[in-house]
Amino acid sequence: MTAETFTYEVRLARGERDLLASQRLRYAVFVEELGGDGPLVDHDRRIEADEFDPIYDHLILVDPSRDPDTLEHVVGAYRLLPSDRAAAAGRFYCDAEYDLGKLRASGRKLLELGRSCVAPEHRGGSGMLVLWNALADYVQEHAIEILFGVASFHGTDAASLAMPLAWLHHHHLAPEALRPRAHADHFQRMDLVAPEALDRARAMAEMPNLIKAYLRLGGFVGEGAYIDHPFNTTDVLLLMDTKAMSDKHRAFYTRRTEGRP
Repeated sequence: MTAETFTYEVRLARGERDLLASQRLRYAVFVEELGGDGPLVDHDRRIEADEFDPIYDHLILVDPSRDPDTLEHVVGAYRLLPSDRAAAAGRFYCDAEYDLGKLRASGRKLLELGRSCVAPEHRGGSGMLVLWNALADYVQEHAIEILFGVASFHGTDAASLAMPLAWLHHHHLAPEALRPRAHADHFQRMDLVAPEALDRARAMAEMPNLIKAYLRLGGFVGEGAYIDHPFNTTDVLLLMDTKAMSDKHRAFYTRRTEGRP
């Protein structure tokens, strides 16, 4: 069975076993693969967790051939937090990195996305598209208007990321009325290359696939990147209007599943 014909189950996590399996996958990707760490990371159990996990919905991609008792059945994951639940909790995860005042003041219903990951052996096939299709259903069910969340470049050397960061700043900066700004203590300017010196091909080649996917769906970025040393990443905040996301997502997903380029 190839990655393109693989049959997944996609759903919200059901109980502790699903959550632990999601956290095990996150450990494999964010800690073992990318070199991250955090105060609640459990290296002995290979669990990547934080204080926000209990209040999120966890959208998971399941390999039905794997035994859930092994905690290896989750091969893709997304964390989802609607704004009404965030208000009850007091904050979003992104509040630690960005000033979200303009988003909150918009009065629109928000959804924070985070911890998006897919197991290496399931990348390049339909897995991420299946997750995104389920995300579109969640957005419609909860009447979400704006999606946002941080996406990461590996490493904390902004100079080595100058071309893609500058491309995002010059071509995909969010409208002023909605634009989050990275907090000053870790603020990294993104306009590191002048507009006339930009190289689109190089910028796209150095751009993480997840960020490129958001851009294809009409995504914007906030002002400034955030250098996250514990996680060994340079983060940008992405946001998009759900109507644009829904229309473009359906067209993109249909092309892929019908085998058209």
